[in-house]
Amino acid sequence: MSAIRSISLAVALALGASSTAIACTGISLNAANGASIVARTVEWALSDADHDTLVVFPRQHSFVAQTPEGLNGLSWKGKFGFLSLGAYGEPYGPDGMNEAGLYVGMYYFPDFADFAPYDPKQAARSLSVGDMMRWMLSSFSTVAEVRANLDQLRVVNVEDPRFGGAALPFHWKVQDASGESIVIEITDGGKVQVFESFMGVITNSPGYGWHLTNLRNYLGLSPAAALPVELAGQVFSPLGAGTGLRGLPGDFTPPSRFVRAVALTASARPLATGEDAVFEAFRILDSFNIPVGTTGAPDRIAKDIESATQITTAADLDNRLFYFHTMSDRQVRMIDLKKIDFRTPGMRTITQGATTRQTIREIKP
Repeated sequence: MSAIRSISLAVALALGASSTAIACTGISLNAANGASIVARTVEWALSDADHDTLVVFPRQHSFVAQTPEGLNGLSWKGKFGFLSLGAYGEPYGPDGMNEAGLYVGMYYFPDFADFAPYDPKQAARSLSVGDMMRWMLSSFSTVAEVRANLDQLRVVNVEDPRFGGAALPFHWKVQDASGESIVIEITDGGKVQVFESFMGVITNSPGYGWHLTNLRNYLGLSPAAALPVELAGQVFSPLGAGTGLRGLPGDFTPPSRFVRAVALTASARPLATGEDAVFEAFRILDSFNIPVGTTGAPDRIAKDIESATQITTAADLDNRLFYFHTMSDRQVRMIDLKKIDFRTPGMRTITQGATTRQTIREIKP
């Protein structure tokens, strides 16, 4: 199996192959000291996802992209080293951050992603969806640079019979250490659309513009409690906290998660440091955790953990720190990219010893 096809397999297994169960949610927070935080959940990973491995790509690494004809696509030499989550023992995952503080996350985008048809005459500027994330992380330090170079390439449909013969449908969230954030969607046979990421929130289908329009249905939401009302001489007061958010959708569909993520991000308290914002992001994303069996197909639940939230990540782009915890062990792990030697040639992996059971600290009486 080629390296690129192996990468595509890992992404597909980690992020999904069914439009009915994918449920990734992404948010962003900023701290008062200037730290820019990106965080997200990852669903649909199967029980053998092996989120025990981090993958390091060095500076000046040489890449060759895949097309339907093989490894004859875009070739480039990376300027920056970067870190990615691994999955299924493969050198790829849903999230990555480079040494300059650029973050790229892949989010499932079924029924709407539609990449350019392959043209052999344009093979030299063509790449698969599985190459797109590596190209951005290895080549650029800012969102502005990514945006300025999107017209230099064509993301093409690279079909894979292992996944029904379809190309893997994704869109991307890109954010840099300044806090600038965009969402890139490719639709209608290769049409590239770039959206300003609204408060850093992203989910899945439909298109990003639709989600922004849908927010108009929730203009009355507020963290402030509803005021008492007097009717016919009787005063009716709120029964408890949260009355300002009545009507906030609580299901796991992408539109509902988008609205909920905007509301919870907008109501986040002021945060002093990047570490404060990281752990606030984890707390917010607890509202998006999908238990096993909640949304998966009934005939598959007994066999695996379909559609459950398997991993939650947070990246401090200013301080180059990458955090995550898994569904099996919610102890937060962190790696400091400033301590990685990106000068060493060759891709390498870091196994950080995650367990399949929750770490418990016993309190001695």
